[in-house]
Amino acid sequence: MIQIGIYGAKGRMGRQIKLCLEDEKDAKASAFFDKNDNIKTFFQSCEVVIDFSSPAGTKELLNFARTNPKPLVIGTTGLDEKTFELLECASEVMPVFYATNMSLGVAVLNHLASKASAMLKGFDIEILEMHHRHKKDSPSGTAMTLAQGVAKARNLDLQKVRVSGRDGLIGERSKDEIAVMSLRGGDIVGRHTIGFYEEGEFLELTHNATSRATFAKGAIKIAKWLVSKEPKLYSINDFLGI
Repeated sequence: MIQIGIYGAKGRMGRQIKLCLEDEKDAKASAFFDKNDNIKTFFQSCEVVIDFSSPAGTKELLNFARTNPKPLVIGTTGLDEKTFELLECASEVMPVFYATNMSLGVAVLNHLASKASAMLKGFDIEILEMHHRHKKDSPSGTAMTLAQGVAKARNLDLQKVRVSGRDGLIGERSKDEIAVMSLRGGDIVGRHTIGFYEEGEFLELTHNATSRATFAKGAIKIAKWLVSKEPKLYSINDFLGI
């Protein structure tokens, strides 16, 4: 029985992971951490940690884990450059999995979008993501991962070609422009559409998440897979073998 610790246990995803673990036969929630809990006791009570907390919480987790190595599954979005450096550093002494989305369907979407970007070089690329009103970061981590993948497939620097809004008399769309737009409202779990547009035709690929259980179950599967891995920074493609 794999002992899983939930970091950020009182958040929406933390509660969903706890609920999903109740149906698991070979894994269980053995420890819970929120911002006022003792992280040392938390680490001693689990074999692998799943983190869906906050950028600040993830940074604290990585700083502690550097001297207390343990497999980490991290799904927190909105991380800054310093935190990504901590991810790399931590992965030298423990297995660390990071993904902006734990959905297997989104992983396939990323794969297909990169292929389409390379094959449809003359097509304009537009990405639209929709989430619930409570989401704090924008664009979503998933949308940015999609954007990074399609930009890389065309040998483009995303920082130079990304557009996140249009207003007023801005002129025509540039050739290499990649738009990443966000909508927020209601209780939308997650919707990501990436479109490839040309005169006379267009192709759109869409993923809809209808329940947070999708992400929770994905994270649990990954945690069970990661617990026996060697130190390294792993991605969803490593898990899927693509």
